[in-house]
Amino acid sequence: MKLKKYLALTRAGIIEALQFRLSFVVMVIGNMLYLIVVYFLWKAIYASAGTDVVNGMTFSDTLIYLVLATALYNFMEMYTVWEIGRNIQTGKIVLDLLKPIEYRKFLFWSYSGTFVMQFLFTFLPTFIVVAVVTHGAIPLGINLLYFAISVVIAVSINYSIDFIVGTICLYTQSIWGINIMKQVIVLLLSGATIPIAFFPEPLKTIVYYLPFQSIYNAPLSLLLDPSPSANTVLSTLGMQLFWCVSMLIVSKAFWKVSLRQITVNGG
Repeated sequence: MKLKKYLALTRAGIIEALQFRLSFVVMVIGNMLYLIVVYFLWKAIYASAGTDVVNGMTFSDTLIYLVLATALYNFMEMYTVWEIGRNIQTGKIVLDLLKPIEYRKFLFWSYSGTFVMQFLFTFLPTFIVVAVVTHGAIPLGINLLYFAISVVIAVSINYSIDFIVGTICLYTQSIWGINIMKQVIVLLLSGATIPIAFFPEPLKTIVYYLPFQSIYNAPLSLLLDPSPSANTVLSTLGMQLFWCVSMLIVSKAFWKVSLRQITVNGG
């Protein structure tokens, strides 16, 4: 019965997303422009380097990684922070808290419909196009299963981070600046804008032990590795599971403590 209740929220989210089809078109156009800039930027970087391989990655490897990272970002972005901020500022948060479902779960499943649509209309087409255009540069084997498991865990980590940042709005009453800072930090330290292989060695080591790389770099490293070793798979998924559980506990505890700060219309 619980699953049926959650899937009803997913269905409602899909219907709502279908009412705003133009937003998907705008997002696709924006991504294309971004990827054009990325292409010429990294082409110039490799040309100035004077070598075909930089930090163990060819230009083709880097471009495939960044294209898929962009698609993965669009697929996993659920705008949770903005939703929490708006609900707190308008007072709608009080009505949501009265619902017979935990707010954290309600918010996730409400956005899960959009999540499904973004997978079908952004990530999946991008993945297919890259796989076809690159003529097998993306290995299609057991790595796809590892990638799928890794993405599920990454979604949970990403959502927990967003929920923590959104909860800060209970203290600040404004979320715009904090969310922009969060996006910059996550995109940079997750490898979504610059592959972690290009980071200087001390920073690279530190980043691998932070939760951010588990969002984008971990799934992509498993996807692009044609035959990942058992040790690589276990260490990658193990690190993700650690951060998944840790961020879940932190986000729930922070929300519980922060609810004492809620004020609506002077309440």
